[in-house]
Amino acid sequence: MTPGRGSGRVRRVDRRAVLLGGVGLGLVGCGVGGPAGVVRIAAGEPGGFYVEFADLLAAQLAEVAPGLDVRVVTTGGSADNLTLLAARRADLGLVLADVATAARTGTAPFRAPASIRAVGRVYENYMQLVVLRDSPVRTVTELTGRRISLGANGSGAAIFGDRLLAATGMTAAIDHRPLTEAVTELTAGRIDALLWSGGVPTPALAELSRRHPIRLISLADALSALRAAHGTGYDRVTVPDGGYGQPGRLDTIGVPNLLVCDRSLGDELVATVAEVLVRHAPRLVPPQALGTQYLDQRSLIVTGAVPLHPGAATAYRSLRD
Repeated sequence: MTPGRGSGRVRRVDRRAVLLGGVGLGLVGCGVGGPAGVVRIAAGEPGGFYVEFADLLAAQLAEVAPGLDVRVVTTGGSADNLTLLAARRADLGLVLADVATAARTGTAPFRAPASIRAVGRVYENYMQLVVLRDSPVRTVTELTGRRISLGANGSGAAIFGDRLLAATGMTAAIDHRPLTEAVTELTAGRIDALLWSGGVPTPALAELSRRHPIRLISLADALSALRAAHGTGYDRVTVPDGGYGQPGRLDTIGVPNLLVCDRSLGDELVATVAEVLVRHAPRLVPPQALGTQYLDQRSLIVTGAVPLHPGAATAYRSLRD
């Protein structure tokens, strides 16, 4: 996918470098025709839905606000994106709602509350526990004693994976690998399953399924225990075709994805982003995800424990009137 005019891809973030500091972002101010300056969107891993969505958003922002230089930053995922926002090395970040709630309240694995606000709830993440099609494993508990990649360090999948193990009482040998590495390890038989959080289909997993058949393991039986321990941020969702060529419907756990920012981000920029989410919604869903992902104003404002940024709230009210 080619980013739109004024957008560019930045290499994956080094978390240690972020924590130690570095060159900050250009200031975003008011210019002729709207906000201007550098805007960085902290997205996720290459091959995932976060990056595809961020590329589409960057292209639309650059189109409606030519003064913006919009850049997509590849990262490990939700926790990394919050680190970037806190260090002022990103303006916007894609974060799982359960991770955003923990960050806002300073709940483990976070040590202090984060000053984040929501721009909008942008789509549903499907928690995807993937095995090879010929694997004997049919349930989560059958992975006991086996080796699993629970997502890259810094990802929302890694945080969810720890919660999943606690909720199910399962013990396993745990790796934390980026998606591309986990796919390689799964194909080679060096791990028995990988956990991924993203849209369906996730591009890297769709590509894997064309080379080596895979299937998803239902996580729905863990929903009650997860809700009891961590609140109602988790939902039962259905993958219509079972996912990746697997026949039949499959129930798993869904977690909303939020586009967030620091509360200090300027109202005009945030309002511009919110307006793009509403007015350009059809252009913000990757073609392969049509039918499983969508944006509309009713869902955009449902951001749970993370309040809307004032600029977003104003924009949504204006668009509704």
